[in-house]
Amino acid sequence: MNAVLIAVLLMLVLSLLRVNVVIALLIGALTGGLISGMDLAATLKAITDGLGSGATIALSYALLGGFAVAISRTGLPLWLVDKLIDSAKETKTGSFGSIKWFLLTAILLMSIASQNVIPIHIAFIPLLIPPLLPLFNKMKLDRRLVASILTFGLTAPYILLPYGFGAIFHDIIATQMAAAGMTIDRSNIPTAMLIPTAGLVVGLIVAVFITYRKERTYQESQEIAVERVEVKPTTILFTVLALAAALAGQLLTESMIVGAIAGIAVLFITRAVRWSESDRVLVEGMQMMAFIGFVMISANGFANVMTATGDVESLVESTTSIIGNNQGLAALLMLVVGLIVTLGIGSSFATIPIIASLFVPFAIEVGFSPMAIIALIGTAGALGDAGSPASDSTLGPTSGLNADSQHNHIWDTTIPTFIHYNIPLIAFGWVAAMIL
Repeated sequence: MNAVLIAVLLMLVLSLLRVNVVIALLIGALTGGLISGMDLAATLKAITDGLGSGATIALSYALLGGFAVAISRTGLPLWLVDKLIDSAKETKTGSFGSIKWFLLTAILLMSIASQNVIPIHIAFIPLLIPPLLPLFNKMKLDRRLVASILTFGLTAPYILLPYGFGAIFHDIIATQMAAAGMTIDRSNIPTAMLIPTAGLVVGLIVAVFITYRKERTYQESQEIAVERVEVKPTTILFTVLALAAALAGQLLTESMIVGAIAGIAVLFITRAVRWSESDRVLVEGMQMMAFIGFVMISANGFANVMTATGDVESLVESTTSIIGNNQGLAALLMLVVGLIVTLGIGSSFATIPIIASLFVPFAIEVGFSPMAIIALIGTAGALGDAGSPASDSTLGPTSGLNADSQHNHIWDTTIPTFIHYNIPLIAFGWVAAMIL
């Protein structure tokens, strides 16, 4: 049997059995390498080589964590949480309707902004969500709903919009398709990804208004102290400048590291955050993102082993050999292959280079248009990002919602987001491939 398929399935089963994600990734990588015929030394070397490429991602997240903590030191996030909690205390039990929808809308907008406007990605979640957990409990708000909203905001914007992380995602698609022999106009990518993104919107609507609309009871959480802060107009101005510097730094250099450093520098130079706190701020941010960094490093080791086995190619080739010129079946199988690969890697960005070199020639042969091929590759890459245990789009929401140990990563984040987003993505991605 295909080594990649076995490795991914083993990793998923171990994660469902609540084995730590890092351990599950490493066991899956070792198993996949050995099954493919690689010896133990070669498998370990492939893992080690892959870890190095993940270090850049881990450092990016660590610095973004520092940037997020620095922003929190300006007092703006604490001020917002303070106002929300005060509003809740003034509200009688059973009268949470308006506050509930305001909170959910604010969380959605902040998660969207973290991808395209303020490039801090998931770093805002551990700062904003934990202080709101007692309020969620009082409202009997199903945290699976909050996880679904957060994951939508962390995935849909970069898939569709060519800004922030979306600019990087679209650049990877265009570059890898060109390397595979098809040059495209990058401005066509948002149009091609519009229909697949609509699938995510449908999944969000179902989660909000059908699946998780009922109340869910949690144990009362100890309220997290929120400092009473006075936010000065100059602090707001300097914080906005820092966010602009972070966005500009990332867009100009295509590096989250440079963006985070630029934002942090502005906060310290303008004294929106005191220089004496610089060391503590950065250490706290790095600690906050440490687990996610380790998961991303491990996922890169896993991905490198999967590539080294050579079975990614055979997995694709074995599916294409039975397709012939059936475009409907071809589109479906390519999307399923993308789902399997992304579930194992946990990163849509890392999946594109793996599948593009194989999908482009095959899709051309089957007769798909360039727009359809963009939709297939973009959707196949995005598939799994919202439902993989190793994805930062699921790890981020869990890091905030599980602050009081009442939210399980697999059963309360990964499985709900997989059902509501990956299934519609397959359906709408298939439709896009057939009509574009």
